[in-house]
Amino acid sequence: MWWMLLVLFYGILKGVREIVKKKALQKNTVMEVLFFYTFLAFLFVLPQAKDAGGLEPKFYFYIGLKSFLIFLAWICSFKAISRMPISLYGVLDLSRVLFATLLGVWVLHETLSGGGIAGLLLVSAGLLMLKFKPNVAGKEKEVIQPVYVFFAFASCMLNAVSGLMDKLLMKNMNSSQLQFWYMLFLLLCYTAYLLVTGTKIRRSVWKNGWIWLLAILFVAADKALFIANGMEQSRITVMTLLKQSGCIVTILAGKFIFKEKNIGYKLFCAAVIVAGIVIGVM
Repeated sequence: MWWMLLVLFYGILKGVREIVKKKALQKNTVMEVLFFYTFLAFLFVLPQAKDAGGLEPKFYFYIGLKSFLIFLAWICSFKAISRMPISLYGVLDLSRVLFATLLGVWVLHETLSGGGIAGLLLVSAGLLMLKFKPNVAGKEKEVIQPVYVFFAFASCMLNAVSGLMDKLLMKNMNSSQLQFWYMLFLLLCYTAYLLVTGTKIRRSVWKNGWIWLLAILFVAADKALFIANGMEQSRITVMTLLKQSGCIVTILAGKFIFKEKNIGYKLFCAAVIVAGIVIGVM
């Protein structure tokens, strides 16, 4: 089905984006990357303004709420990525499967088959294995402050709520309307944050090519996701599982780009989680 391919495309780009975020944060601060990344992404969707009008007033409020949730989610995820191995973040990010699936069943009344339940149990098991990983002699243990693990989970929960809102909003608008207003409100959120906190943006952000690439990947991935959400046959429970295909990209990047440790065990945990995803989709 086309919607599945679109969501799979989104998932792969999402994994690549996590790598690019890590690279961008090596040159600029979290808020510098977030603001400039959002600003560039808005410029890229600006041509869609001509197709963005005609919404009922209440939908502007709902899109604004979605933007605020992502505003918070991105702050949490960028802080987590800046302080933990990208391979670990990639596996922790799979926890959004739990949040989004429960929301899909509770709010949209989507049915969860026996395979879906088994898949969720495997996803949960893989995440718990990360928490209680065995100590291996001769290997350096990664020490991550609990607050950054909390940030990662908070980002997952907020993104899951946003994903649910995408499905509901796309019943009443097209992808251009949602993407344009979502990006505009998101840019306003970060602008307000900078003004209130007095945070300065250095000119060096213009020379950070990773931020430019990040904005391009974000716009392309979100366009595919919004189109998929607009297809009547798409299901949020299955979409959420497919989105997690990017975790393998981040784990492999941790091994070959960032030279991180304990990759084998993380791959094993991810394999358990991906097995749960496959069972849940079938």
